[in-house]
Amino acid sequence: MPDPADATPDQQPLVEAPVTRRSARADAPAAVAHNPTPRAGRNLYAAIGVGVFLGALVLASLFVRKEAFVVIATAAAVVGTWELLRAMGQGDIAPPVIPTLAGAAVIPPVAYAFGPEALAAAVCLTFVGILLWRSVTHVRDSAIDVAGGLFTTLYVPTLVSFAMLLVRPEDGPLRIVAFIVTTIASDIGGYAVGVVFGKHPMAPTVSPKKSWEGFAGSAVSCVLAGALTVHFLLDGRWWIGALMGCCVVVAATVGDLCESMIKRDLGIKDMSNLIPGHGGLMDRLDSLVIAAPVSWAILTPFVMVS
Repeated sequence: MPDPADATPDQQPLVEAPVTRRSARADAPAAVAHNPTPRAGRNLYAAIGVGVFLGALVLASLFVRKEAFVVIATAAAVVGTWELLRAMGQGDIAPPVIPTLAGAAVIPPVAYAFGPEALAAAVCLTFVGILLWRSVTHVRDSAIDVAGGLFTTLYVPTLVSFAMLLVRPEDGPLRIVAFIVTTIASDIGGYAVGVVFGKHPMAPTVSPKKSWEGFAGSAVSCVLAGALTVHFLLDGRWWIGALMGCCVVVAATVGDLCESMIKRDLGIKDMSNLIPGHGGLMDRLDSLVIAAPVSWAILTPFVMVS
């Protein structure tokens, strides 16, 4: 039998280098969907349609019965948690699914029913459940899996629960409207100014489409929206609304960049394909979840319940 070492280069056996899931995704050709608004970085028509539908659903639930809003927000927390857990799987991270999803289903309604102290207790109990579940079911790579579960719990259901705290007071539905309108104003102002005037990237390695000009547009629209909604909806001082707008624009921008950073690190474009051709639910809620605790922290001490 001939020695493989004596074979010519054309005859030598090929030994392929191991291919990781990340390298396979990087080498695979990306599917390019038709985008009628390429300068916006996504299908703007679909984004507006999804936003209008979700906004109408939230408004209907708020002014029919607050508990309906709690159900919708809890469902969003569960879906968002599932999306993030699924995305982490693409990066070889396997958080405990059952206790993490159970926490997402329990934390928001507990926060609404019993307040901030119960929210903290529910989060801690979810952490304990994640630790116990992983210690019993799996040992190898448990540290990174547990960290993924803890991060998911903090990032999705815990932040969503601050909207539950906002809606608890008697004028809670109006507080939610003020928070959502101010946050959406950040997106609208950022897109409108960024698409037309954006030339200086804010974070080119994380989100190439986001510019400093767009951030300026977000800031102006946020301050105006915050001042108007707090003054006319909540009978609060306009400057408190303007302050909320200043804080929300920073939170919304950070939320958008954090989501982009997570997806880039995991090697994915969207959190899921839940919204056909448009991405996942968390791709639409990334700004809102970070802005919720900021809005609660400003409105609760500075705006009296009307």
